[in-house]
Amino acid sequence: MAKKQKTTDTLNLESILFNCREYLRSNASLNDKRDLLLTLVFLRFIGEKFEDAQNQMRQECLNKGITDEAVINSFLSNPKRYKGIAFVPEKARWSMIIDVPANKLNATLDDAIQELENSGDTFKGCIRLGLFTSINLEPNVIKKVVDEVNKISHKNFGEEKDLIGRVYEYFLKSFAINATKEEGEFYTPHDIVELIAAFVEPFDGTLYDPCCGSGGMFIQCAKYVQEKQGDITRVNVYGQERDPATYRLAKMNLAMRGISHHLGEKNADSFTNDLHRGLTFDYIMANPPFNLKKWYDTSLSKDSRWADYAIPPEGNANYAWILHMLSKLKPGKGVAGFLLANGALGDADALTIRQKLIENDKIEAIVVLPRELFYTTDISVTMWILNENKKGGMWHGRKLRNREKEILFMDLRQWTENPVKGEQKKKVELKPDQIKRAAEIYFKWQSEGTDGANYAEPELYRSVGFEEIKNNGFSLVPSRYIEFVDRDTTIDYHQVLTETAKSVSDLLKRQQQNAETLRKALKELGYECE
Repeated sequence: MAKKQKTTDTLNLESILFNCREYLRSNASLNDKRDLLLTLVFLRFIGEKFEDAQNQMRQECLNKGITDEAVINSFLSNPKRYKGIAFVPEKARWSMIIDVPANKLNATLDDAIQELENSGDTFKGCIRLGLFTSINLEPNVIKKVVDEVNKISHKNFGEEKDLIGRVYEYFLKSFAINATKEEGEFYTPHDIVELIAAFVEPFDGTLYDPCCGSGGMFIQCAKYVQEKQGDITRVNVYGQERDPATYRLAKMNLAMRGISHHLGEKNADSFTNDLHRGLTFDYIMANPPFNLKKWYDTSLSKDSRWADYAIPPEGNANYAWILHMLSKLKPGKGVAGFLLANGALGDADALTIRQKLIENDKIEAIVVLPRELFYTTDISVTMWILNENKKGGMWHGRKLRNREKEILFMDLRQWTENPVKGEQKKKVELKPDQIKRAAEIYFKWQSEGTDGANYAEPELYRSVGFEEIKNNGFSLVPSRYIEFVDRDTTIDYHQVLTETAKSVSDLLKRQQQNAETLRKALKELGYECE
């Protein structure tokens, strides 16, 4: 009797990607698998979203009494008619791909990619040209993969999710990519992005990420802005990414969502080839490579970005990222939120730069995050907030006080009570109520009426003045400033010893009673015990 195949009631992204992975197991290299699947998901998603918009526009024509098909088709074929969504050429639409015979799929898919490349700036550089014919999967394999990807729909998985990022994340976890931050293979979980967005509040103006990766920061910001303000068109996105595959990924992600973006014409390193030279921005959000070693070039020795500070350590880019982002903030108003490894809080070799940053009053908040938040590292990291305006005034509907010569320290390392189930390694996440709580602490500290000199809660946060930081050697390690309760001092050791002695005495009495009972029982059975 044949074994009954197990079925699942709920369709989920991971099961679809697992099936694709099985089909591709011996048919492509790791990078080819990644690019192939990401491209198919991209084509599927943009095609579905475009055709949904097109159907809606067709219905609007009919509602207005326009019934002539030639007129309607002329209207629908004009790219300028589509607002907030990228126009997809006919040959690149998923509906034109899904029913193509298996033996023609590779060529058809490459034709679709070329059509996108030729259609304008929106899709230019998103996808590897000639991808499918170069991999040249067998017809039955590519057909199976395409049919699996066809199950992915924003109707099932939700438009608001960073779908391309989710697929990328799957590769990081399940395909065992050597995911070091130096190699660009990294994914920032949504809860961390939302935490940074909650502090920075990128509601309007320009938003910049100097190491934008797959564009996840921008996607989550778009979601945040829509929830809080409702108009993503008020935000102009600028970014840069040095890894070519990840650069294409970001282009895909943003194009898929109709987010206007400026990522430069190619991938490039932000240190040696700043694609946005001379520009400054209202907001910066970033998750730079942790402790990047091979960043320095002799051409950077007299770079203007650190002219007022010092050349960052050649063996670690942490402070190079800080000074680069500082140079990109609009004078008098720019705000930056970014992540760095905890070592940057007290590195001896960067003390001169850190001291000047504090003396120049550029640092507003330091927030240490819990361990196990990331898929590819278990270290605890820190969120930094830089602010070019700590003098106060109205900001996003709130009246802020003067916070000059103060820094807010926050320690969230104990917020580890939310484990993520079903992961290959231990992972925790920040829940919405925790993100809201952290942002409220920050906003209250900023707000008029708060006494910065006495703003503290043991083991959680504390506002600290310049003199105390100076007296601590310009260290930014929160545990030097936040009060941690020494619970040993509250213990009544005499009472503990008395209770322990009583417990031991009671235990000995019970043992003696048990021994006496056993002797009596044995004696009744005819056994004599000494």
